[in-house]
Amino acid sequence: MARLGVQLGSIRLSNPILSASGTFGHGLEMRHIVPPGLVGGLVSKTVTLRPRPGNPAPRICETEAGFLNSIGLENKGIDHYVRAVLPEVAAADTVIVTNIGAERVEEFAELAARLDAESAVDVLEVNLSCPNVQDGKLPFSTDPAMAAAVIRGVRRATSKLVLAKLSPNVSRISEMAIAVEAAGADGITAVNTVLGMKVDWRTRKPGLWTTQGGYSGTAIKPIALRCAWECARSVKIPVVGCGGIVTASDVLEFLVVGCRAVQVGTANFGDPGLLARLASELEALLDGAGVASVEDLIGTLELHAAPPAQCGPMRSDPASTRELHTSAAQDAGMAAGGASA
Repeated sequence: MARLGVQLGSIRLSNPILSASGTFGHGLEMRHIVPPGLVGGLVSKTVTLRPRPGNPAPRICETEAGFLNSIGLENKGIDHYVRAVLPEVAAADTVIVTNIGAERVEEFAELAARLDAESAVDVLEVNLSCPNVQDGKLPFSTDPAMAAAVIRGVRRATSKLVLAKLSPNVSRISEMAIAVEAAGADGITAVNTVLGMKVDWRTRKPGLWTTQGGYSGTAIKPIALRCAWECARSVKIPVVGCGGIVTASDVLEFLVVGCRAVQVGTANFGDPGLLARLASELEALLDGAGVASVEDLIGTLELHAAPPAQCGPMRSDPASTRELHTSAAQDAGMAAGGASA
């Protein structure tokens, strides 16, 4: 049987499949459907310093190939998380990743400092990319200098492994990846949701109270895959792919482009038991392909070879050009006559 374990910085994952933040509970809410030991890691919903009520409803609306959300980081704050959630997850037989979010650089660092002494937390995922706060201004997810400032503050405040979660809503995600690596991130999560919107033409109203929100689901997989590939080839630290992943084949695609692990999010809403099956399905695919270890696939993308160079510029022969134009005109006339018949 294929070996599924992967190394993520200083952390060893039993398999490369994690839940995505905000899609699988805050702690162990889903353990009766997916035993924690079947996944490589569980990622919490975003935790902030103080409780947040989130955005007004409607906060979720379905679309053709996924859904839009604008939850606004609703949570009960760090005090409740430490007091009520961490004791529950401490005994879980998997890696625990706590996702942290804030609106100021200093708040990110304070959160990291609060969690540094919590043994139940293995990894901090720094949410630089939520599109549903601060009116969608995305200061940390679109400005490399701002993102780097956040990661530097977090790095100084904790010895835990730090993942920087990036946004796809940028022109060059590689610049963001390079900036957070230089600032001390141990890895990158690529990516968060894509900005989108929905409108009901009958009511003339948007589908979300905030008008725009984060689009997720199968439709964003090509975008997420491209972003993950750009990150993986731009930095030396590990990349965790996220976006539109539903099947074991999807998982392997992200590994081939350079990711060491993936996160599964929106698919959990339609199939809550998916994460309980993915590892075994992954193993079956690898066995069928004769791959001994999942790590053997990481970063094995083979780009197409460049086409052969032209011997020289093509020269136009006036006679041949006239003949080509005459033939094209005759063909067009015949096509028109056939269509009208």
